[in-house]
Amino acid sequence: MDEKEKNNEQHQERGKEPDVLDSTQTVIHKALGKLGYSDEVYELMKEPMRMMTVRIPVKMDDGSTQIFTGYRAQHNDAIGPTKGGVRFHPDVTETEVKALSIWMSLKAGIVNLPYGGGKGGIVCDPRNMSFPEVERLSRGYVRAISQIVGPTKDIPAPDVLTNSQIMAWMMDEYSRMKEFDSPGFITGKPIVLGGSHGRESATAKGVTISIKEAAKRKGIHLEGARIAIQGFGNAGSFLAKFMHDAGAKVVGISDVQGALYDPEGLDVDYLLDRRDSFGTVSNLFKNTISNHELLELECDILVPAAIENQITEENADRIKANIVVEAANGPTTMRATEILYDRGILVVPDVLASSGGVTVSYFEWVQNNQGYYWEEEEVEEKLEKLMVQAFDNVYRVAQMRNVDMRLAAYMVGVRKMAEASRFRGWI
Repeated sequence: MDEKEKNNEQHQERGKEPDVLDSTQTVIHKALGKLGYSDEVYELMKEPMRMMTVRIPVKMDDGSTQIFTGYRAQHNDAIGPTKGGVRFHPDVTETEVKALSIWMSLKAGIVNLPYGGGKGGIVCDPRNMSFPEVERLSRGYVRAISQIVGPTKDIPAPDVLTNSQIMAWMMDEYSRMKEFDSPGFITGKPIVLGGSHGRESATAKGVTISIKEAAKRKGIHLEGARIAIQGFGNAGSFLAKFMHDAGAKVVGISDVQGALYDPEGLDVDYLLDRRDSFGTVSNLFKNTISNHELLELECDILVPAAIENQITEENADRIKANIVVEAANGPTTMRATEILYDRGILVVPDVLASSGGVTVSYFEWVQNNQGYYWEEEEVEEKLEKLMVQAFDNVYRVAQMRNVDMRLAAYMVGVRKMAEASRFRGWI
């Protein structure tokens, strides 16, 4: 047993889950070992090649100046420019940003995109800031990281609590600095500034495709299937609509306030009309259940689409779904993944299921580079083709190697990156 696995076992013995970076490194080490790569490859892959910490002074509306901390991680650029979102959140940490940049590398490898992984974040709460303050913070972040980003270096995108407006401000600031229009510097932009059709719903579309493919493998007909979705933000709400329109019964949804459950299926259109801008709707109802109760509902397909570490060693044996499809980042811990696998529950991991967002971001970047833009039908057709190929590839590796889908996805995701690094002579 290697040192990383020993440390993680000690975490579990003390009743703690290893942090997201430790967990990611452990699975990468296993994946590279299964593929026959040396420890030197793991040493290259286990941390970002570049990590930048910046301090951003922002003039607040009351005349004071507040200093914010921001990060940008670039995991591996052997294949091409790095790519990944920027999140604005009070709980952003350097460790989290590092782990998320590695996940972006894996996603790009799984869907066969010419990217490495990047990720950024600012420690802030935009919900407690004015519109002008968020704009000044967004522009300040771009100025702070401008030396290491660009259309052929590192391409940011929206993430938690950021949106197309923030991407527009960032693109405008970068274009001003470089003195030429640079739509390919960032993705997730408004359509009128070079954004792509289908980008806003891309993550949910990718999850939908993954659900369809997983249901086929388990012999479940999607029409009439019972689906519970934890989280009703961007991904969760779009997904609920897509599943409802496909004829599935969305029996449960949840938000930060609580969860709603109806064994006959919820009125998804009504809930979408009533939700607020942060995806909250359960506070309008009296008969609610908790988020933890939602995870343990009787259903065919469970979709954690909220936050990390929701399915753990504590509740994995009470999950009743036949399929778990991860729309959120890291919702299932390592030990829980093992328990679900041993119980015969198919877990479609986040690095596969939620890769629709980076795929359509790639399409946006391609359209920006060529100056020719596609209709939404073309975007969706290309997305489905790449996602189905990726699912087939990961599922085949899982079956051939007799491993769970998470390890199989990591094996697929790291191979291209390792080979590119080898051809460059880095290892």
